Amino acid sequence: MHLLDEGKFGEIAELLQYAEFDIVGNVASGEANIEALLYSNVQLHADGTPRTWHTLANTLIDVDSRGETASASSYYTVHQQLDGFALQPIVTGKYLDRFERRDGEWRFVHRALTVHSIGDLQHHAKSAEAA
Repeated sequence: MHLLDEGKFGEIAELLQYAEFDIVGNVASGEANIEALLYSNVQLHADGTPRTWHTLANTLIDVDSRGETASASSYYTVHQQLDGFALQPIVTGKYLDRFERRDGEWRFVHRALTVHSIGDLQHHAKSAEAA
């Protein structure tokens, strides 16, 4: 989440390069497509960041008995603050992840972002800019 809060979409895309990335039904795979998905969905502000702070909780990890695949789920809460926009939670939901071990290293093969509660996304989601 540090990379997202720092606006480092290219580094996120590199981390997820072997994964299918699903942001509430908008799906991308491949490094270039994942980076484009992030840029097309998340607003960046004057400091080059989305001005957010992600907090994860209730993380559950399940590794298969052979140690070759794993899954994880985590609740998230995103807070945002800008000049004229007080610090507040803007969205909550769950990350659903699947991993595989290749050549002794773990990598993402799927990340899905679900939404539970939505607050004021006008300064975060690009689709909210037009609303």
